[in-house]
Amino acid sequence: MARQPYATPEALAAWTGRPAPPDAERLLARAGEDIDSALLTAVYAVDEDGDPLDAEIRAALSSATCAQVEYQIATGDDGTGAGGQWDSVSIGPVSLSGRSTRTPATTGVDLAPRADRILRRAGLTPGRVIAW
Repeated sequence: MARQPYATPEALAAWTGRPAPPDAERLLARAGEDIDSALLTAVYAVDEDGDPLDAEIRAALSSATCAQVEYQIATGDDGTGAGGQWDSVSIGPVSLSGRSTRTPATTGVDLAPRADRILRRAGLTPGRVIAW
Protein backbone atom coordinates (compact mmCIF):
# COMPACT_ATOMS: atom_id res chain seq x y z
CA MET A 1 0.00 0.00 0.00
CA ALA A 2 0.98 3.61 -0.51
CA ARG A 3 1.30 6.23 2.16
CA GLN A 4 -1.93 8.14 2.79
CA PRO A 5 -2.11 11.90 2.15
CA TYR A 6 -1.59 13.98 5.26
CA ALA A 7 -4.93 15.76 4.79
CA THR A 8 -8.21 15.30 2.96
CA PRO A 9 -10.41 17.84 1.16
CA GLU A 10 -12.79 17.55 4.14
CA ALA A 11 -9.97 18.44 6.54
CA LEU A 12 -9.04 21.41 4.33
CA ALA A 13 -12.64 22.65 4.36
CA ALA A 14 -12.74 22.35 8.15
CA TRP A 15 -9.38 24.16 8.44
CA THR A 16 -10.33 27.10 6.21
CA GLY A 17 -14.01 27.26 7.11
CA ARG A 18 -14.82 27.30 3.37
CA PRO A 19 -15.65 24.57 0.87
CA ALA A 20 -12.57 22.84 -0.49
CA PRO A 21 -11.61 24.02 -4.00
CA PRO A 22 -12.32 21.64 -6.90
CA ASP A 23 -8.61 20.78 -7.19
CA ALA A 24 -8.18 20.24 -3.43
CA GLU A 25 -6.66 16.78 -3.81
CA ARG A 26 -3.94 18.12 -6.13
CA LEU A 27 -3.25 21.10 -3.87
CA LEU A 28 -3.07 18.85 -0.81
CA ALA A 29 -0.70 16.45 -2.59
CA ARG A 30 1.64 19.32 -3.53
CA ALA A 31 1.43 20.81 -0.05
CA GLY A 32 2.20 17.37 1.39
CA GLU A 33 5.37 17.31 -0.71
CA ASP A 34 6.31 20.70 0.78
CA ILE A 35 5.71 19.35 4.28
CA ASP A 36 7.83 16.29 3.47
CA SER A 37 10.67 18.59 2.39
CA ALA A 38 10.45 20.45 5.69
CA LEU A 39 10.60 17.11 7.57
CA LEU A 40 13.79 15.71 6.07
CA THR A 41 15.42 15.40 9.51
CA ALA A 42 12.29 14.48 11.48
CA VAL A 43 12.20 11.20 13.37
CA TYR A 44 8.88 9.60 14.28
CA ALA A 45 7.42 6.11 14.27
CA VAL A 46 5.67 5.00 11.08
CA ASP A 47 3.79 1.93 9.90
CA GLU A 48 4.83 -0.28 6.96
CA ASP A 49 3.35 2.26 4.51
CA GLY A 50 5.24 5.19 6.02
CA ASP A 51 2.20 6.70 7.75
CA PRO A 52 2.83 8.16 11.23
CA LEU A 53 1.64 5.97 14.10
CA ASP A 54 1.15 8.72 16.67
CA ALA A 55 -2.24 10.49 16.48
CA GLU A 56 -0.73 13.84 17.53
CA ILE A 57 1.88 13.62 14.75
CA ARG A 58 -0.85 12.73 12.22
CA ALA A 59 -2.93 15.69 13.38
CA ALA A 60 0.06 18.06 13.16
CA LEU A 61 0.90 16.89 9.63
CA SER A 62 -2.72 17.29 8.54
CA SER A 63 -2.95 20.80 10.02
CA ALA A 64 0.41 21.84 8.54
CA THR A 65 -0.64 20.56 5.11
CA CYS A 66 -3.93 22.48 5.28
CA ALA A 67 -2.05 25.60 6.43
CA GLN A 68 0.30 25.21 3.46
CA VAL A 69 -2.62 25.04 1.00
CA GLU A 70 -4.30 28.01 2.68
CA TYR A 71 -1.04 29.97 2.33
CA GLN A 72 -0.57 29.00 -1.31
CA ILE A 73 -4.10 30.09 -2.15
CA ALA A 74 -3.63 33.39 -0.29
CA THR A 75 -0.33 34.12 -2.08
CA GLY A 76 -1.60 33.11 -5.52
CA ASP A 77 0.59 30.01 -5.73
CA ASP A 78 -1.10 27.19 -7.65
CA GLY A 79 0.76 24.52 -5.73
CA THR A 80 3.84 24.58 -7.96
CA GLY A 81 5.90 26.54 -5.45
CA ALA A 82 6.58 29.31 -7.97
CA GLY A 83 4.12 31.86 -6.66
CA GLY A 84 5.54 34.92 -4.98
CA GLN A 85 9.21 34.21 -5.69
CA TRP A 86 9.64 37.25 -7.93
CA ASP A 87 7.93 40.62 -8.13
CA SER A 88 7.98 40.49 -11.93
CA VAL A 89 8.71 37.70 -14.43
CA SER A 90 8.89 37.84 -18.25
CA ILE A 91 9.36 34.92 -20.60
CA GLY A 92 10.97 36.29 -23.72
CA PRO A 93 13.74 37.34 -23.57
CA VAL A 94 13.82 36.06 -19.99
CA SER A 95 13.71 38.69 -17.24
CA LEU A 96 13.30 38.15 -13.49
CA SER A 97 12.98 41.21 -11.30
CA GLY A 98 12.82 42.07 -7.63
CA ARG A 99 13.29 38.80 -5.78
CA SER A 100 10.60 38.47 -3.15
CA THR A 101 11.54 38.45 0.54
CA ARG A 102 9.51 35.23 0.90
CA THR A 103 12.28 32.93 -0.26
CA PRO A 104 12.73 29.32 0.78
CA ALA A 105 15.08 28.81 3.68
CA THR A 106 17.16 25.70 4.16
CA THR A 107 14.39 23.33 3.05
CA GLY A 108 14.12 24.83 -0.43
CA VAL A 109 10.39 25.25 0.18
CA ASP A 110 8.34 28.39 0.67
CA LEU A 111 6.80 26.99 3.82
CA ALA A 112 3.75 28.75 5.23
CA PRO A 113 4.59 30.47 8.53
CA ARG A 114 1.61 28.78 10.19
CA ALA A 115 2.68 25.36 8.86
CA ASP A 116 6.19 25.97 10.19
CA ARG A 117 4.82 26.83 13.65
CA ILE A 118 2.63 23.70 13.69
CA LEU A 119 5.58 21.48 12.76
CA ARG A 120 7.85 23.15 15.34
CA ARG A 121 5.28 22.77 18.11
CA ALA A 122 4.99 19.08 17.24
CA GLY A 123 8.78 18.76 17.49
CA LEU A 124 9.13 17.77 13.84
CA THR A 125 11.52 20.46 12.59
CA PRO A 126 15.10 21.30 13.54
CA GLY A 127 15.76 23.40 16.58
CA ARG A 128 14.06 21.26 19.20
CA VAL A 129 15.56 18.30 21.00
CA ILE A 130 13.24 15.69 22.46
CA ALA A 131 14.67 13.19 24.96
CA TRP A 132 13.36 9.64 24.68
